[in-house]
Amino acid sequence: HSKSVSARRAACRAIVHVDLDCFYAQVETIRNPELRDKPLGVQQKYIVVTCNYEARKRGVKKMMSVKDAKEKCPQLILVNGEDLTPYREMSYKVTELLGEFCPLVERLGFDENFVDITEIVEKRLNQLQQSGCSRVCVSGHVYNNQAINLRDTTHVRLVIGSRIAEEFREAIHARLGLTGCAGVASNKLLSKLVSGTFKPNQQTVLLPESSQDLIRSLDHIQKVPGIGYKTAKRLETLGVRNVCDLQAFPSAVLEKELGVSIAQRIQKLSYGEDDSPVMPSGPPQSFSDEDSFKKCSSEVEVKEKIEELLPNLLDRVYKDGRQPHTVRLTIRRFSSTNKWFNRESRQCPIPPHLIQKFGKESSNVISPLVDILIKLFRKMIDVDLPFHLTLLGVCFSNLKDLPSSTKGSIGFYLKQMSPPSGSGKRVREVEDVSQGEGSASRTQNCNRTGTTKTRKLSEEKKSNVKKAGVPNFPFHLSPGDIDQEVFRELPEDIQKEIISEKT
Repeated sequence: HSKSVSARRAACRAIVHVDLDCFYAQVETIRNPELRDKPLGVQQKYIVVTCNYEARKRGVKKMMSVKDAKEKCPQLILVNGEDLTPYREMSYKVTELLGEFCPLVERLGFDENFVDITEIVEKRLNQLQQSGCSRVCVSGHVYNNQAINLRDTTHVRLVIGSRIAEEFREAIHARLGLTGCAGVASNKLLSKLVSGTFKPNQQTVLLPESSQDLIRSLDHIQKVPGIGYKTAKRLETLGVRNVCDLQAFPSAVLEKELGVSIAQRIQKLSYGEDDSPVMPSGPPQSFSDEDSFKKCSSEVEVKEKIEELLPNLLDRVYKDGRQPHTVRLTIRRFSSTNKWFNRESRQCPIPPHLIQKFGKESSNVISPLVDILIKLFRKMIDVDLPFHLTLLGVCFSNLKDLPSSTKGSIGFYLKQMSPPSGSGKRVREVEDVSQGEGSASRTQNCNRTGTTKTRKLSEEKKSNVKKAGVPNFPFHLSPGDIDQEVFRELPEDIQKEIISEKT
């Protein structure tokens, strides 16, 4: 009975997925209207990360090399898109505008948003019923040209949802000058899949009876949102390459291979079932920036690239007003066979004396932050051996409002030793993050090779620290108060400050 109730509730949901058309290119056109109606590409390093439809008509594609794009379209105008600030600012304007219609807005990258319009639809449905009006017209396309049954309230709800989606798109265009597509369906998964059916600047509504046709039309399992690169590769080894394969695959075998929760979740996705809520995004949970390149193979270059990333990042943190308590360094090693999926990272707490300087003395924190990030770098890379990196990224996370009475207290710092809940420990992290437009590097995953070497290096660093005469960890302190590994990594003056505070 509870299952049938939840199924009815799920069918009553109305979710809109808004996907802005060639977002970066549109932002550049708004900044420089002379670019309108000309083939335009946005360049990061040697890659065209996105382009407008004029360029696409001439054979230019996203993630194409600049050289190939110029060969396809000699008239292509390229603008540098490595400074993400204008795109980020416009992205937040879109989310804020949608938030004026409805509080349940969830950002997905810079150019996508989910909006749960269930309550708005319900109010409009009640108004229609009270007025005795039975006529309601759909806005945009209906997937598969399926006939609408106005006696079916699920159909009527989704048709009303299509009207609301059109209002969203009209408002975004009128107030921000942006066009976009929209998908309307009963859950996030289906609304995202259907939104791209007709492009650009169009919208599509999916009725429940057509959902299986939509999901089975995906030619590869990784086209299902929520199934990342790593999971798709494991499924391929099991002979699962498309949605029909996954639907037919024995559940018990899948659970044994992937674990019960993952197996059940992805099989539900393969049937178009997704009960995940639209989670209002709120302020950013972290601030990050990264740089991709053909080759970086010396510690001096690594240091220079970190120094280039930090000023813009610190400015964003300053404007936000909160203080980060964790810093993370991400690298990508070169791989000829695994070009985009070879990312690994390390993180550690930011010492309290640096936290206090964020925003006030940003120029004074760059040098000590570089030192910390280089230490993290050495945990992943043996600098005495040749290495070849193609990406470096820095992330500030564990953001907190400015403390009042505890500000500057070393006791306050001791409580923050562990990484934030859900962020993982200070070991190599596996990242399976889908990025929208916004980087010449796409979805990344950690390469597990070299873990033993990393651990060995970490042990060697600890022994080197002891040799240098840094005080040993004071074992009379409560283990719950302080992370021993972190203690050993801290600068000597901070170690002494902690010891004196605790004794």
